[in-house]
Amino acid sequence: MKALVCTALSDDLSGVAVRDVSCPEPGPGEVLIRVKSASVNFPDILLCQGKYQLKLDPPFTPGMDMAGDIVAIADDVTDFKIGDAVCGGARFGAFATYATAAADGLQIKPNSLSYDQAASYSAAYLTAYVALVRRGNLQPGETLLVHGASGGVGMAAIDVGRILGARIIATGGSDAKLADAAEYGADHVINTKDGFHERVKELTNGRGADVVFDPVGGDIFDESVRCIAFNGRLLVIGFTSGRIATVPSNMPLIKGFSVVGVRAGEFGRQLPELGRENIAQIWKWARDGQTRPRVHTSLPLSQALDGFRMLQNREVVGKVIINP
Repeated sequence: MKALVCTALSDDLSGVAVRDVSCPEPGPGEVLIRVKSASVNFPDILLCQGKYQLKLDPPFTPGMDMAGDIVAIADDVTDFKIGDAVCGGARFGAFATYATAAADGLQIKPNSLSYDQAASYSAAYLTAYVALVRRGNLQPGETLLVHGASGGVGMAAIDVGRILGARIIATGGSDAKLADAAEYGADHVINTKDGFHERVKELTNGRGADVVFDPVGGDIFDESVRCIAFNGRLLVIGFTSGRIATVPSNMPLIKGFSVVGVRAGEFGRQLPELGRENIAQIWKWARDGQTRPRVHTSLPLSQALDGFRMLQNREVVGKVIINP
């Protein structure tokens, strides 16, 4: 079968290419999936650069989220059968013709979602849910400031914030992408090229944002400190800017806000019962048609690295999907 394989860690992804590999077999508790769609996430890139929290020794196949059909099943798996359309994922392995996955990490694909949409769903919406509900305690009527709003995780945060009844301010560096964010549910949009903290204060009558969703870091984090409300929650999602920001400890003290780290997968591993509740809730929203995962484009496996670079170059509104 074909798979995208990382044979060497490198900043420029030169160690990543499509190769012929042996088809895996499901182990205990696993199923084998004929992958129809797999979504590109920023951690996939970091994994191949050796910069992610999870460290893998090459060779390995990246890819966290997928959707496809079950073609083989371990004897101890009883919740699924061959032919079921499923979605979900693992920590790696999805960018391949076939992939194994633990059955307890999968869902029957909701009829409301296409394979591409289902593949784009799990990581982005779980991150948004854990960030806004479990870590940010976002309340109806509060102001949510979403940075990197046009990315897959940013779009999911807008969608979840809308469901939770927040007033949403979205930021980004492109007017065209921000128009998409406004259409998607943001109440206000701000182009960050000229800064944003003064406009956020203006839109909140001087109070500032109650919750800041920040997957960007760097200068965006620094300026967020200037427009967060008293008792605000500044959620650290990631560092797509490339710079890990720091904040002097006197600033949270004086301004009365919290800096809160978000690792959605680790949250579920550390608190399994709440983790199961998180997953159940986001997929209930999907089955009920309440969420609207946004697919930017779909590419064949041979163009997977093009998808990686689109994400790196901030060319994406929503998710890039790979069709192995």
